[in-house]
Amino acid sequence: MHEQRAAAPKPAVRALAPVLRIAAGYKSQWFWAFFFLALAAAATLSVPYVFRLLIDQGLQHVGALHRPFVALLGVSLVLAVATALRFYFMSWLGERVVADLRERVYAQVLRQPPAYFETLQTGEVLSRLTADTTLVQTLVGTSVSLSLRSLVLFAGGVTMMLLTSPFLAGLMVVLLVLVIFPVLALGRKVRAVSKDSQDRVADTSALAGEVLNAMTTVQAYGREAYEQARYAKTVADAFITARRRITTRSLLTAVAIVLAFGVIVFVLWLGAREVVAGTMTAGQLAQFVLYAVLTAGSIAALAEVWGDLQRAAGATERLVVLMTAEPGVKTDQAPQQTPQLLAPIRIRFVGVWFAYPSRPDHWALADLSFDLPAGQTFALVGPSGAGKSTVLQLLLGFYRPQCGQILLNERPLDDWGHTAVRAAIGLVPQEPVIFSDNAWGNIRYGRLEATDKEVIAAAQAAHADTFLQSLPQGFDTFLGERGLRLSGGQRQRLAIARAVLRNPPVLLLDEATSALDALSERAVQEALEALLPGRSAIVVAHRLSTVRKAHQILVLDAGRRVAQASHTELLQQSPLYRDLAMHQFLDASATPEEPRS
Repeated sequence: MHEQRAAAPKPAVRALAPVLRIAAGYKSQWFWAFFFLALAAAATLSVPYVFRLLIDQGLQHVGALHRPFVALLGVSLVLAVATALRFYFMSWLGERVVADLRERVYAQVLRQPPAYFETLQTGEVLSRLTADTTLVQTLVGTSVSLSLRSLVLFAGGVTMMLLTSPFLAGLMVVLLVLVIFPVLALGRKVRAVSKDSQDRVADTSALAGEVLNAMTTVQAYGREAYEQARYAKTVADAFITARRRITTRSLLTAVAIVLAFGVIVFVLWLGAREVVAGTMTAGQLAQFVLYAVLTAGSIAALAEVWGDLQRAAGATERLVVLMTAEPGVKTDQAPQQTPQLLAPIRIRFVGVWFAYPSRPDHWALADLSFDLPAGQTFALVGPSGAGKSTVLQLLLGFYRPQCGQILLNERPLDDWGHTAVRAAIGLVPQEPVIFSDNAWGNIRYGRLEATDKEVIAAAQAAHADTFLQSLPQGFDTFLGERGLRLSGGQRQRLAIARAVLRNPPVLLLDEATSALDALSERAVQEALEALLPGRSAIVVAHRLSTVRKAHQILVLDAGRRVAQASHTELLQQSPLYRDLAMHQFLDASATPEEPRS
């Protein structure tokens, strides 16, 4: 992501192209917004003309005095209604465009493989979905409206000044055009500093998210003061960058206003001389002054909007990085005629070589081949880092091997399409994920359309119903963020219930019973024994009871298959397996779990 941050910025309009494409989908709202914007601008532009009538006619004849004031009252009513409706439609567009933008960015992020998040912190994604989209919302809902209004007032003001005094108006336009160049130069500076400021804000979000998700570790090591100091430094860096942005933008506004009003004062001095000479009436000068003020105010507003535009362009570039990121593994590549992947499923690895993107020079799997017949259970064993969990991640399509093939029913995995493959797989990870929801929602995540009766049956099959019923509100009890109200073994059984409810033809169990005590493990083993027949299963195992029930055991070491046989045969044939059996399987002990209140 740091390389992406350092990339040269695109022109503002080009950077905002994705936002403009989304906004273009709401044509009727834009029509009404422009209509009422034009009506409000026309009402504003009519005010100086009414003042001219008041000075040149109303103040000269008592009988004509009331007519300009009635006109001013009518203009104010039109201006009030048109401004309110313009605000409504533009604000609606801002909220709608940002909602669509957030949905698209989030949907794209969800499609990314795990490798994408090896280099991108979750907190940075959240910062882009909130802070950056808020800048875009300000641009669409407020700044665009203000800029269009200012452009109309500028064009109308210049036109009316030309009609009032062509010489003075022409001189003012030439001078105001010269004012634009320093404003544009400062605007580019604002954009660069704004993008840097948003990056610093993202850093603070990323750090806070990381630490808050590891509070038990932080407090266990007594690192509260250390983390507070780290966050304070990150916040200070963000503030320093924000101060640079504010300073630059303040300078932009000051320069624009000083130059614009300097031009106006000079031209008005010339106009005052014409009034004294008798070549211009006092009403014409008043009209010219008001149009000049409107024109100068429009330029000042445009200068401020230009800063918003540059800042939003920087934010949009950061969002576009997420929106245009191509997933490392394509999904749904299967042709329309490919049949659905149904049980029984045979799994084959043929000469698979794989290295993680974050460690391209280290082979996590090296020339791995094995054949899992349909309906059988294979156990994967080996020391830490042998590649056991990598096998499961490749089967799920999270990564693609650099060499070799993964075959399901003799078809390459990519031919089926990863959506279909994952629909046929039930996963129970070593560290189960529990969402901030109740038991119903967590178990039903395996099959969203499942009935309450089916959810309860899945919980019973995983021997999770007893502790769930004992919770304060039973299955309706909120389980806390990441399931913190449950013990490790309870979270594991909840994950198993989720897989049971999915009822898949393929099961991937990544040390599914590692967090259970002896009694719970026996209960879950019974549930798995009822679930496994007729399904293909790969079990990453650290328990002897799990290993002995597998049809075949694959012994992995440094990503290679060093042995494959039954438990009894491997004890005789494989020194590595014998060592694992003596020091890992047989010594594995569990302590009774204590449910949390």
